[in-house]
Amino acid sequence: MFSGIVEEAAPIVALKRDNGNLHLTLKSSFAHELKIDQSVAHNGVCLTVVNIEGDHYTVTAIQETLERSNLGTLSVGDKVNLERSMLMNGRLDGHIVQGHVDQTARCTKIDLVDGSRYYTFTYDLNPEMATKGYMTVEKGSVTVNGVSLTVCNSQDNSFQVAIIPYTYEHTNFHQIKEGSIVNLEFDIIGKYISRIMHFEKD
Repeated sequence: MFSGIVEEAAPIVALKRDNGNLHLTLKSSFAHELKIDQSVAHNGVCLTVVNIEGDHYTVTAIQETLERSNLGTLSVGDKVNLERSMLMNGRLDGHIVQGHVDQTARCTKIDLVDGSRYYTFTYDLNPEMATKGYMTVEKGSVTVNGVSLTVCNSQDNSFQVAIIPYTYEHTNFHQIKEGSIVNLEFDIIGKYISRIMHFEKD
């Protein structure tokens, strides 16, 4: 489990295809603190550490993960948002994030407003899944590339988030342009509520 508070935007130093799998090697300041089998969120995707060498470590993404997320579109040199799993005695500064990406979205607009940036993301709406909580709500939480954010201007298949300068500089939001593909994880609490309401109607 994660909180959506990114620790570091780390560069990819190597990519290796292995049948349907993709091995990603990253350079991280906390690589020496990691252990084999440890979970780390990469752009919001929970992956397992399989190798550590100095300040480099490697994780593996399977084909289903590549199809559901933006990890398969990354190149060497791209920065990836990293977050280690949440400590049980820590503060929940973001919101409850599982590290299970629901789908991708496309950045369709970026507006600079009073020193901050408003990003608009558009995604494919599945009406059936929306009734199960796979959607955004005004002032609710959403995870974009592993970053816990507050939704504004929520529409049927789009929403906006406001990015302050610190977040822009310390995550890979500075790489996002119009047309960029990002990972979305909708709020797990909303999914549970939607599911409970479904059973109450039956």
